Amino acid sequence: MSQLETLFAPIKIGSLELKNKIVMAPLTRCRADENHNPTDMMAEYYAQRASAGLIIAEATMVMEHNSAFGGREPGIYSGAQILGWKKVTEAVHQKGGKIVLQLWHGGRACHPFLNHDHVPVAPSAIAIKGEILTPKGKVPYVTPRALDLKEIPTIVEGFKTAAKNAQAAGFDGVEIHGANGYLLDQFMRDSANKRTDLYGGSLENRCRLLLEVTKAVIDIWGADKVGVRLSPLNSFNSMSDANPLKLTAYVVSELNKLKVAYLHMMRSDFLGIQKGDVLTQAREAFKGTIIGNMGYSPEEAAGSIEKGLINAVAFGHLYVSNPNLVEKIKNGVALIEPDQNTYYTNEAKGYTDYPLN
Repeated sequence: MSQLETLFAPIKIGSLELKNKIVMAPLTRCRADENHNPTDMMAEYYAQRASAGLIIAEATMVMEHNSAFGGREPGIYSGAQILGWKKVTEAVHQKGGKIVLQLWHGGRACHPFLNHDHVPVAPSAIAIKGEILTPKGKVPYVTPRALDLKEIPTIVEGFKTAAKNAQAAGFDGVEIHGANGYLLDQFMRDSANKRTDLYGGSLENRCRLLLEVTKAVIDIWGADKVGVRLSPLNSFNSMSDANPLKLTAYVVSELNKLKVAYLHMMRSDFLGIQKGDVLTQAREAFKGTIIGNMGYSPEEAAGSIEKGLINAVAFGHLYVSNPNLVEKIKNGVALIEPDQNTYYTNEAKGYTDYPLN
């Protein structure tokens, strides 16, 4: 039996029956139109990758005026967006695939130039260091407006409505984006959250919004079709926490109580600044399915699954350039490295034109 054989065995995640343990990680590619509507090109792209056990579709705006990716990431708050996503889910299902939608709010990572001059919101008025690409070129991030306590229920309601819309669009489930320095992650980590009310200070308070959102989304889908993505170590978007291991242990144990279908765990830091074994911490606290992500080779992923550290693996950049990744791994075919210059353009080149065999 091949060392990699475990990757190709079926798995049940929550109530989802998957044909293998290879997951396509959410990859924001900026191929929606100017109104954040999914396009026919997106339907083709995702259908090409339907041999994955599960596709996690890209970060998708739950509320308008929260663009952080050049104004061309998709949304799920309008009727036109629901119809656009319906084309995507139908294309994937016709190829025998399963697809869930990642529900996302950019928080302070957004910019007025992308959002009709709306100032971004965040737990606290602390700006991301560095610059963001906008139609007016690269500009510094702006200082966000701290959400008023009475506004926070509208955020929860925004995620809940988006979850309903994802059902209408034909998805098989949803993933809540609690990672990478976006709004829910901003609340959880103490570098971005200096609040002194119910949503700041203690771990319980800082994790409150993520857990409220998760409960609201569970009300729509049921816990067995809801996943959560976390990145306690990732310093992307100027993020850090004084005690990422303690944060991991707390929030994961709370998600375990909610019996979410899976935990999508980013195990390291994009920038290599913060280090720690958050995956072992998560495994101790979470009894359900853990999808491991960041830097896995197929061999390491198979070994980690055999040891029980993770249950499935999510590949990101390899899915950009290898739409038939499952078949390539199974047959030992060399993998193509993606052209990073085409990651965030609005064209088919570098998106739907990678070879399918």
